[in-house]
Amino acid sequence: MSTIPPLKPSTYTLTRHLPGVDFETAVARVTAALAERGFGILTEIDVQATLKKKLGAETRPYRILGACNPPLAHRALQAIPEIGSLLPCNVVVAADDEGGATLAAIDPLAMFSVVGAGDLEPLAREVRVLLQAALDAVKGEK
Repeated sequence: MSTIPPLKPSTYTLTRHLPGVDFETAVARVTAALAERGFGILTEIDVQATLKKKLGAETRPYRILGACNPPLAHRALQAIPEIGSLLPCNVVVAADDEGGATLAAIDPLAMFSVVGAGDLEPLAREVRVLLQAALDAVKGEK
């Protein structure tokens, strides 16, 4: 039994369920879709392996991808250098209970609202559109 529940939609994420798509395929497809929109993966955290090693916990496959679009990150950092504490944009890929996968990306509008910088809203909207387009581009069939 997994100690991590399945991913669900939330007010602070952009979420896409991929029935019938295995975990590794979902990781590869979302990575490719992000790359097509100018995002590279700076970090990749295998949560399942980490929790197994550190706690002996059995969990579902769960990976956090730290996605970065350098021109957009640069613009944000120029406006508010401290915004780096909220970067990169995390995209989670998790296996579901039916053999598919779910994607969840941080919603930049929700994330940037933490700093209360209204002047960053247009940039947050731009990042949101790109992240949503990447999730939407990931095909749900094998």
